[in-house]
Amino acid sequence: MEENVMKDVETGVEAGGEDALVGNVNKLTVTPPGYPGAQRKGHLVFDACFESGNLGRVDYISDFEFDLFIRPDTCNPRFRVWFNFTVENVRETQRVIFNMVNFSKTKSLYRDGMSPVVKSTSRPKWQRLPAKNVYYYRCPDHRRNYVMSFAFCFDREDDVYQFAYCYPYTYSRLQHYLAGLERRNLPYLQREQLGLSVQQRRLDLLTITNPAHPSPERGKKLVFLTSRVHPGESPASFVCQGVIDFLVSQHPVAQVLRDHVIFKIVPMLNPDGVYLGNYRCSLMGFDLNRYWQDPSPWAHPTLHAVKQLIVQMNQDPRVNLEFYIDVHAHSTMLNGFMYGNVFEEEGRVRRQAVFPRLLCQNAPDFSLSSTSFNRDSVKAGTGRRFLGGLLDDSSYCYTLEVSFYSYMTAGSTAAVPYTEETYMKLGRNVARTFLDYYKLNTLLKDNRPTHIQSSDVMLQTGSGNGKTNTGDREKTDSEKERKSQGIRH
Repeated sequence: MEENVMKDVETGVEAGGEDALVGNVNKLTVTPPGYPGAQRKGHLVFDACFESGNLGRVDYISDFEFDLFIRPDTCNPRFRVWFNFTVENVRETQRVIFNMVNFSKTKSLYRDGMSPVVKSTSRPKWQRLPAKNVYYYRCPDHRRNYVMSFAFCFDREDDVYQFAYCYPYTYSRLQHYLAGLERRNLPYLQREQLGLSVQQRRLDLLTITNPAHPSPERGKKLVFLTSRVHPGESPASFVCQGVIDFLVSQHPVAQVLRDHVIFKIVPMLNPDGVYLGNYRCSLMGFDLNRYWQDPSPWAHPTLHAVKQLIVQMNQDPRVNLEFYIDVHAHSTMLNGFMYGNVFEEEGRVRRQAVFPRLLCQNAPDFSLSSTSFNRDSVKAGTGRRFLGGLLDDSSYCYTLEVSFYSYMTAGSTAAVPYTEETYMKLGRNVARTFLDYYKLNTLLKDNRPTHIQSSDVMLQTGSGNGKTNTGDREKTDSEKERKSQGIRH
């Protein structure tokens, strides 16, 4: 997300300025102060020592209320947003209130109905908590910080419950997903290790195109897409997987796109930050989306590797690098939307607006009215801004944002919460839009409809949770919600 840490308008200090916390809680049993006896059922045990986990401290308020502190990003105490932790040793029918007390941002979609997600051992599918159980307010007891409180009722004593800011998408899930793609030996998919992070995690690069299809004289058009430079913006990974799933499918639109376009995708630009449970920064505390102008090969190795590749391709006369899209998630706005750059030449301004307009026609959750073009000086180090100045005037660079919470379609009066599936659907629609942009519709065989149906996307790609089927579901989200067997709240 292209944003800045909010400061308290009255004090001028960063919101949520608690003392720095280092490390996650590790199987922490919380008992009343001075409690002398042995641990019993109902003495909650908190844990965040797992991949993408984040919870720095727990304070006992009463048997029914606990203050929870988000661990700041590693080496950067400014950012405290992402949380992901488990609770066990619960008592059946035990009701609690959890207060997340040290957010570093004042604005949040929690003011507008967003709620944390929860799953448990016996119900492993993530669900959003009911909005009526969630409260976001400024609290005089916590330095006037903004606090998000939610009520919950545990219903199964043997279950481990997990709560998170939004649907997690871990580094291991990505590796499992990419390994599954590799095993399929698709002739039009190449996976390579572009580099390694500071902690020696893979920086993956996917190339999707049909190598057997003859290229025009100056080569195929090339689209470059990156995701998860900000590790806590997990919806970006679902959107990115939707793009990949569609492009490797047997959908007729995907087949035409592979024949005429080269797609290069870096699904996780900040693997260390994702693994560590940071919200915005890398292991060393850098917001990588501010270092595109001069990334360090030792401090920002993943960014350095991607920039080097793009610069090399831009200098190669055989390569037509026409698009760069960086996928993010937004914590205060609804829908999907885009940021673009500002140009002096009017024709280029009009051409830059074409792709968002086409995407708006294909994706009901994409908002053209929220799409904007700017040259804000604080964004000079972002991929969109830097590459927008580097590439020639036939190339366009965008930030694609998607809400952490929900979207509104044309004519609707109520927001629809995003699910993992609807995030992926947006990704499929992004991929589909390149058919319209490059005017390849006439190449579809048998005049088949170009909109995406579940029966069209014939995939056998395993996602990180072992599930398949990334096609559109026949049931609407509201129908699924009515039929789901949710965790009691």
